[in-house]
Amino acid sequence: MSKESPDRPIPLLLALTPLLVLILMLSSSVILFGDNASYGPNQIALMLAAGAAAVIGLYLGFAWTDMEEAMVKGITLALKACLILLAVGSLIGSWMLAGTAPTVIYFGLGILDPSWFYPAALLICALVAISIGSSWTTAGTIGLALIGISQIMGMSAPITAGAIISGAYFGDKMSPLSDTTNLAPAMVGVDLFVHIRNMAWTTVPSFLIAFVLFFLVGWNGEATEVSSETIEQALALLDANYNITWPTLLPLLLLLGMAMRKKSALPTIAVGALAGCVVALIWQPGLVQSFGTTEGVSGWAASVRALFMALADGFQIETGSAGLDELLSRGGMSSMLNTIWLILSAMCFGGVMERTGLLQRIVDALLKGVKGTASLITTTVLTCIGMNVIAADQFIAIVLPGRMYRAEFKRRGLAPQALSRTLEDAGTMTSALVPWNTCGAFMAATLGVPTLAYAPFAFVNLLNPVLAIIYGIANFKIVKIDEGESGTEKQAAKASA
Repeated sequence: MSKESPDRPIPLLLALTPLLVLILMLSSSVILFGDNASYGPNQIALMLAAGAAAVIGLYLGFAWTDMEEAMVKGITLALKACLILLAVGSLIGSWMLAGTAPTVIYFGLGILDPSWFYPAALLICALVAISIGSSWTTAGTIGLALIGISQIMGMSAPITAGAIISGAYFGDKMSPLSDTTNLAPAMVGVDLFVHIRNMAWTTVPSFLIAFVLFFLVGWNGEATEVSSETIEQALALLDANYNITWPTLLPLLLLLGMAMRKKSALPTIAVGALAGCVVALIWQPGLVQSFGTTEGVSGWAASVRALFMALADGFQIETGSAGLDELLSRGGMSSMLNTIWLILSAMCFGGVMERTGLLQRIVDALLKGVKGTASLITTTVLTCIGMNVIAADQFIAIVLPGRMYRAEFKRRGLAPQALSRTLEDAGTMTSALVPWNTCGAFMAATLGVPTLAYAPFAFVNLLNPVLAIIYGIANFKIVKIDEGESGTEKQAAKASA
């Protein structure tokens, strides 16, 4: 029988020890390996921190089987994300072979201008994410193409990724189709649209400030000196190697359509990947043949081989331009395996921290410092950020603080939507800023930009939790429970009004 609580009180310093180990090890890996830290060293750091938490767990009276069970449970929670990552890897490979992504890049080069590229990327991703309710799908489709356009134009990949992620998370957060946007109000018992309207007070200003910042970055000429000759050369190479035609966009349209109809992410992305294979056979037959042909394999066998290769190991091409080759040679399930390794390591650490009570001890210590509304909002924000770091999953960063602080918000006379908004302002928004978080790892793997490289430019994600704290300090737009009226009654009254 598994054990649920420690045999003795947990000193705060003891609870913090695994975190200190993690910080020390991660700092060392970043210093020693730089951008390559996530290709092994960070995973080792997370497993060593999990080992430190396990040793403390043994000291507190837990059996090894208890902590092993917690690791397995943590990994189980992340399996859906891992499957989606594998599907996205296949989708990228098939869309490169089919010409879907190159076609978007081709037309995008003719429309977008460097001086307003960043705010345009922000706005495009925001609109797509609102329509489909998914930041991951937005980044894996439109975001992927925008990264390609930015590289050809000579724009900054980290800034572009920051704009993509800012727009994707704004749209995801404000969309009634989003899973996190539905989860947060459900955790605290508030109407979905009441929750969205209340979120607008922090989210819309964050978006507008980010829009201005991205406009200033582009307007200042950060990378506007790209010559028309460079773009024309890229267009010519794309035209020479692909059949650039509107039907190659069918996989993208199919995927967006399924997403708008609220189909599950995994089958939606898988269907998009398979549609890419079909389009490749019909509209890129020569490219498919050349990619799949090898000694003793030709004809239809070579075509089938090409599809397997694109789905499993990604697409490879030689256009005559090293930069374009790097851009288009991407994808495959295998490209996501390192990211999955990172996620699994993080979930092991988070699982042990939760099961042994070390995580709860840290939260209890934070609650002791809560004096009023400002400190409660600030503590909730910091807890959500901490959950994204420790538990490495945005859903946990919403669910656990939601459970922990629901009663405290009610006791202090704050309406449930005040908590649900704070959960999203911090829990949802900061998930993409942590390299080993499922969201941060996904964005880095999909866009090809390290998390710590794009994080300073994910303006919406950075501004949102700051505004949440400022609103708490100023007591601005913090909804209170009316005297003698429960939160549930109040929401029902507002919803019917």
